[in-house]
Amino acid sequence: MMTLLITIGLIFLLMGGWIVIQQMARIYAVKHPELGAVKEEGLGCGKNCGCQKNHCQKK
Repeated sequence: MMTLLITIGLIFLLMGGWIVIQQMARIYAVKHPELGAVKEEGLGCGKNCGCQKNHCQKK
């Protein structure tokens, strides 16, 4: 039973850590716009923007 609780806790800790890392990256991107736009996982050409010949056009 203890192994199950440790595993559940570890999973939530890793998920929470990933959320914190993403938020820190977004804050950093806002403070440093000279580095260009940040592409997040699951976004961009080929996902939901109507991609044509490697060029995105939002509908």
